Amino acid sequence: MRKRAKNAITDEKVLVRRRKVYRGFLWSALFLGIVVICAVMYIDLYRKTPDKIFIKAGVEQQIQMNSPLSGVIYRKDSLDEDGNVARQALNDTKTMQAMSMQVDFDKTVTMYAKDTCSYIADLKLFGIIPFKSIEINVIDDVRLIPAGIPIGIYVETKGVLVIDVGEFKSEDGDECAPSKNILKKGDTILTVNEEEIDTKNQLIRIVEESNGEPLILSIIREEENFDVKINPKKNEDGEYKIGVWVRDSAQGIGTLTYVNPDNEFGALGHGVNDTDAGTLMQLDEGYLYATDIVSITKGKKGEPGELTGIIRYTDRNIMGVIEENTGLGIYGTVDYETLNRLTMDPIPIATKTEVEIGDAQIITTVNEQTKVYDIEITSFNYATTINREISIHITDEELLDLTGGIVQGMSGSPIIQNGRIVGAVTHVLVNDPTRGYGIFVENMLEH
Repeated sequence: MRKRAKNAITDEKVLVRRRKVYRGFLWSALFLGIVVICAVMYIDLYRKTPDKIFIKAGVEQQIQMNSPLSGVIYRKDSLDEDGNVARQALNDTKTMQAMSMQVDFDKTVTMYAKDTCSYIADLKLFGIIPFKSIEINVIDDVRLIPAGIPIGIYVETKGVLVIDVGEFKSEDGDECAPSKNILKKGDTILTVNEEEIDTKNQLIRIVEESNGEPLILSIIREEENFDVKINPKKNEDGEYKIGVWVRDSAQGIGTLTYVNPDNEFGALGHGVNDTDAGTLMQLDEGYLYATDIVSITKGKKGEPGELTGIIRYTDRNIMGVIEENTGLGIYGTVDYETLNRLTMDPIPIATKTEVEIGDAQIITTVNEQTKVYDIEITSFNYATTINREISIHITDEELLDLTGGIVQGMSGSPIIQNGRIVGAVTHVLVNDPTRGYGIFVENMLEH
């Protein structure tokens, strides 16, 4: 009996110990789960909180972030080089009051600034946890002419773009790849032996005249500039090659987004990328050409449609000069004839904090007429993937009947809401051509 009682007591102790371990495991799992959830929420909120906010001078604007963030906004000119409040301002209460203000983004914040200026908002989560600093820029109340007209785009690269690296048979019949592991798809070749490269034919000539001597190429790769050395080899025909395919120009069709009173334009809402290399083309020079839309391929699920146009590359058809090719769009100046083609008057822009979920319009040309079509802004994100901040849904029956939704060639079509330019169409959802994305005009102007 004693032995049984002793065993029972031992079993009970083991059971109690196991229960403690089990409870400890549950509490640990619960704590870890809470930490993970909080971390995910923190990261998500961090991503959704913009690094920059723009407001217009002389206009009262309401900012609705609906975030548990609060802190202090300082005038940028009150900060030193390290981003800290200048000591003289800290010692002067009146100066601090003039140069700073408390803000709580858990509520609707109304902001007004008389003149253009920059501020820094030093934010904390729940007023306790350091979060991030965002820049608030006060800009002029810009007015732009919405365009929506088709443009033929021609750009020449600065240097030549590598679109592939491969092999060829040498004069001995062996496989040969002189550029393998030296050049990569997407590289831009600027010079060879210090001679500037303007065209692919020029590169071919230099390689063929090298007599097999090493060539020093200056290239750009992912915004980094450096030199590489390649030894050309003879192919089966006795010609020197380095085993690369290159491109020195690109053409396409898009839509002009806006023109400002100084004849400066913005278009596309994304950069001109090489379709094979998938990289932004380094611009040497470029032009806008008049184009006529001659056919429409309707978009279907899984098959994006497109506008087909005729571009006549003659001097008389030049509409303007492309001066910049950036990830936010292409920029330059148009001639007065193009400016006179635009039928709308200048209208204000909408900063991203003024954009609303709901009805809106796009201006685009899918046949011979530039028209306004109805859309819906279904969501937007202040800090999401560039060029995809605004989600849109085409609701106009006429446009759906013509194109099936958003098609290639409509990139750059201005988005209008409440009489203001909100942004531009940039992408279509391949699985649903009635839906797509846009970029905030505020971001396009930031270039």
